[in-house]
Amino acid sequence: MMKNGKSIIAVLAMIALIVGLSGCPKEGPMERAGKKVDKAVEDIKK
Repeated sequence: MMKNGKSIIAVLAMIALIVGLSGCPKEGPMERAGKKVDKAVEDIKK
């Protein structure tokens, strides 16, 4: 029984990892623009 529980947990962890990684699409133009704004703000703070 304990071995089955560990197997199920391992499978669920792998599924969660796969779903999490597949949910990260390539960086779009808005995200790149946001990073540029963030960098500009950091430069201004210095």
